Amino acid sequence: MFDKLEDLLRKFEEIMNELSEPTVADNQERFRALMKEQSDLTPVVNAYKEYKKCNQDIEDSLAMLDEESDDDMREMLKEELAEAKKRVEELEHELKILLLPKDPNDDKNVIVEIRAGAGGDEAALFAAEIYRMYVHYAEGRRWKVETMEVEEIGIGGMKSVTFMVTGQGAYSVLKYESGVHRVQRVPETESGGRIHTSTISVAVMPEVDDDIDIVIEDKDIRIDVMRASGNGGQCVNTTDSAVRLTHYPTGIVVYSQTEKSQIQNKAKAFALLKAKLYDIEQQQRHDAEAELRRSQIGTGDRSEKIRTYNFPQGRVTDHRINLTIYKLDKVMNGDIQEILDACIAADQARKLCILNQEM
Repeated sequence: MFDKLEDLLRKFEEIMNELSEPTVADNQERFRALMKEQSDLTPVVNAYKEYKKCNQDIEDSLAMLDEESDDDMREMLKEELAEAKKRVEELEHELKILLLPKDPNDDKNVIVEIRAGAGGDEAALFAAEIYRMYVHYAEGRRWKVETMEVEEIGIGGMKSVTFMVTGQGAYSVLKYESGVHRVQRVPETESGGRIHTSTISVAVMPEVDDDIDIVIEDKDIRIDVMRASGNGGQCVNTTDSAVRLTHYPTGIVVYSQTEKSQIQNKAKAFALLKAKLYDIEQQQRHDAEAELRRSQIGTGDRSEKIRTYNFPQGRVTDHRINLTIYKLDKVMNGDIQEILDACIAADQARKLCILNQEM
C-alpha cells in the first residue's frame, strides 16, 4: 500500500510541476486532464503527508523520551505520543478507503427513473412523493433537476417520471437509491382505514458522456414526432414537438415532451436512450462479476427491495444495512443524507473486508 502511496505522491508532484508551467493552458484538453488528476489525488496525498508527519512525530517523541528526565515533560511527551499513534491508526484506515477502486461513473450526473409498481393509484401517489423527496435533496445540495419524461394521473400521482440530476458526484451518492421502495400506510383513496402496502421502483443511471462509446445505428432506431399531451406550457400542446424513440434491438421506448422545441426533446430522448443502453451494459457486467456485485450495496439488482417507509410508525428502514430511523417526515422532505452516508459506509466496509482478505 505504501509503495503505491509513494508512487501517487511522485505523480502528484509531477502534475503540480507541469501545472506551474506558463504554457500549460495552451492545450486546454491537457490542462483539464491535469486539473482533474490533481483534484482526484489531492485527498490521498494530503492524508498520506499527514500520515508521514504523524509517524515522524512518533519517532521524535520516542527519542525525546529517552533523553528527558523531567517527570512533567515525560508525561506531556507520552500524551503527544498517544495522540500521534491514535491519529496514525485513523489515517491508515482513511488511506485504505481512499485507495479503494473508484467507480468511474461516480463523478457523473445521473438520470433517475421512478415507476409505480404494485398498488395502483396509491403507488402512483407514492412515486410522486419520492420524486419530490429527491428534488428537495438535490436542491439542498444545489444540484440542478430537470424533468425528462413524466406520465401523471389525475389525482396528483405519477405512473412514471424520469429526471436528470446535474451536480458533482451525483452518481456516487444517488446510485444507492436503485431498487424497490415500499410504502405502508392508509391510502388517501381508502375510506376503510386499512394499512396498504404499495411499491415503486427506482433506477439510477449515470449520464452517458462523450467518453463512453454507445453506438446507436440508424437502422436500429425509429423516431416519431407528435403533439405533446398533458399539462404543457404555451405552444407545447399546439406543435409537433414531442419525440418518441423506439430502439428495435432492445425494445426500449423513450418519450420526451417537456421542451417546446422538437430538437430539444430529441436531444433529451437520445440522452435517455443512451443512459438506458449503458445501464444494460452495466447490469450485464455486474451479472458477470458476481463477487463484485455481492460486495456492493444495492447497485446491482433492480428487483431488490431496499427500503420501507412506514407511515403509521413514522419510520424508514433500509433493509440492506439494517438501518431504521424515526424521522419519516424529514426523509420525505429530502433529508436522506443519513441513510446515504450509512449505505456508503457499509459499501466501503465490505470492500475493505475483501481487500484485507486479498492482502
